[in-house]
Amino acid sequence: MATQNPSFPTASTPAKRFVQGLLCWNETENERQMPWKGEKNPYRIWLSEIILQQTRVEQGRAYYERFIRTFPTVQELAAAPEQAVFKLWEGLGYYSRCRNLITAAKTISEERGGEFPADYETILSLKGVGPYTAAAIASFAYNLPHAVLDGNVFRVLSRIFAIETPIDSTEGKKLFTKVAQSLLPKGKAGEYNQAIMDFGATICKPVPECASCFFNNHCAAFKLNRQALLPVKEKKTLIRERWFHYVILQHKDRIAIRQRKAKDIWQSLYEPLLIEGEKTLSKAQLLLHLEKEHKLKAKTLEVISAAAQRTQKLSHQTIHFSFLHLQIKDSFILPDYSWVSIAELGGYPFPKTLHEFLSKNLG
Repeated sequence: MATQNPSFPTASTPAKRFVQGLLCWNETENERQMPWKGEKNPYRIWLSEIILQQTRVEQGRAYYERFIRTFPTVQELAAAPEQAVFKLWEGLGYYSRCRNLITAAKTISEERGGEFPADYETILSLKGVGPYTAAAIASFAYNLPHAVLDGNVFRVLSRIFAIETPIDSTEGKKLFTKVAQSLLPKGKAGEYNQAIMDFGATICKPVPECASCFFNNHCAAFKLNRQALLPVKEKKTLIRERWFHYVILQHKDRIAIRQRKAKDIWQSLYEPLLIEGEKTLSKAQLLLHLEKEHKLKAKTLEVISAAAQRTQKLSHQTIHFSFLHLQIKDSFILPDYSWVSIAELGGYPFPKTLHEFLSKNLG
């Protein structure tokens, strides 16, 4: 439950003081610069928000600029070959965002004549757009009165008003939505939303800079010395460990690759032959697997390299990689795989760690 604190917001004086102070801070002290800041084009705002989901601003900036250069309009994005869009997205991770981006672009282009929706509910109906993204687009592009709630905003509100209701609970989401909406100043939705997100990113960070905060004399968490304990989460993310053994099969100058089809990580991206195990498999075990499952005998193979392991951490998974690069002496048919020349590999989108290995070892 929320802490019974006199500063808990409705139309209270502390709440009004916070909003006024935040807008003043935004005008006089906020120096956070981003290429999409102040943007009114809903297509560009949408692109930036989708790219920045689960991505640091520093990483997302270059991707945003490349997307805008390559696909200046939603119609051009919708008409592009999917492989080209995924290639541009390569390295950002969370590839379901890219699939949703393509689907939404086609919806706007084909069903709305290329006209980006201008109301919250229609924006929210787009594939891959949730309440936060819809509120961001609606407020930044059209100044519509919808409050944003991202990680920065949850953190700021939980501390300013010492709200201890878990932010990842149903009750917490409803409560914070109500609080955020109640603070939204009339006629200044876009300005306020950008200000509170910037404030959370630069001042009220996970390790807050309370000495630099304009509101520290009134912040409920600061007065209670609880800012390090807020916000509260009730769920702990379980991390799944997986072992991916990639076998790069090469015949002359061609490599066998396939597109990942299953509803799993990296769907629609490409990869060489994958042998997934419950632990790390040795070179001998991998060669034995190839003989049993694919009738590839050791005498027909030449080991080019057996690379050391690498690890990539995703939000809910840790992937352990190993790479075995083999030259096949005779031509070989591998169902569902295509033999692509090394020179053409650069045109295919691969998961980040795979891309790095292939670029270094085959480029």
